[in-house]
Amino acid sequence: MDEKTPRFTVSDFVASTNQTLEYAYPTVEVEGEVSSFKLNQQKYVFFDIKDDKTSVGCFMMAFWLRVPIEDGMRVVVSATPKLTPWGKFSLTVKSVRPVGEGDIKKSLELLKAKFEKEGLFAQERKRALPSAPQHVGVISSTQAAGYGDFVKILNDRWGGVKVDVAHVQVQGSVAAEQITKAVEYFNQLEKLPEVLIIIRGGGSADDLAVFNDEPLARAIAASRVPTLVGVGHEMDNTIADMVADVRAATPTNAAQILVPDRRDIIRQVQGQVRQVVPVVVGQIDNLRQQTKDSLWTAFDRIEDKMDRFEDRLCSLNSVLAQLNPNSILKRGYSILRGETEVGSDIEIETYKNIIKAEVKNVNKK
Repeated sequence: MDEKTPRFTVSDFVASTNQTLEYAYPTVEVEGEVSSFKLNQQKYVFFDIKDDKTSVGCFMMAFWLRVPIEDGMRVVVSATPKLTPWGKFSLTVKSVRPVGEGDIKKSLELLKAKFEKEGLFAQERKRALPSAPQHVGVISSTQAAGYGDFVKILNDRWGGVKVDVAHVQVQGSVAAEQITKAVEYFNQLEKLPEVLIIIRGGGSADDLAVFNDEPLARAIAASRVPTLVGVGHEMDNTIADMVADVRAATPTNAAQILVPDRRDIIRQVQGQVRQVVPVVVGQIDNLRQQTKDSLWTAFDRIEDKMDRFEDRLCSLNSVLAQLNPNSILKRGYSILRGETEVGSDIEIETYKNIIKAEVKNVNKK
């Protein structure tokens, strides 16, 4: 045996080979067609990736599979090459993404069908946004033009809204996971924002594929906070849009949906005031006339009662005048005071005189 030829145990050979592979190819991207796809125990994913001449086995954890795939789809896998303890070469996959318009669309249709079956697109599960929120959470790249447009329109339309921002990448291999963690972060706050907004400006289909990520879409659907997603342009429609409570066509449109325009509110209030003022003035005039009529009615009733009291007083005065002794004396009558017995002294009062006399004779009638 050549003394320069290394000799290994089987285990050492596998370990040494893996060290060499890890040093030479810590991460590789391999493009090919999926075959023999299998999901085991909802935890482990096995499939082969092949071309016309060769096939390589792939293994990955199910939670790393962020988009649906099936046999026949062309994909790019990001993976670490390894030699297994059983002597089989394989790729330990960290991420998979479809390539080519047809396969990207096919993956998207698979995910749509899956979510449709689960009811995640159902209109009845979607929540309305508050009309004028005071505290919102925003997930976006703060360096992107879409975020700048959103903030500008938000301040121009309403202002005074507290905005908490989670800065994330909105494209690339780590974007979906960052956005997912940001959604989870806002949902774990002690004081929740009133609305959670996810925004990104326009881009290619590959750029927007981040928002077709299954774990991200599930995080949006499970959010305790009502969600508003404004991604891309009006013609773009991602899974994130479809599971959100409200979809906005663009980041600018998201700001328009989120808050009213204070100028519109001012015009509405001014219009309402112009409509209400004549009504109020008319009601005041009616009340003034009703009050005046009521006062005149009350005055008439008081005057009528006073006339009746005056008539009654005159009648009483007439009766009292007739009962006045002087009036009787004036008509020729007199008042006699004393005992009407023979020899008694009596007093006789006439209208003009008081007469003293003695009773001389008394005859019974």
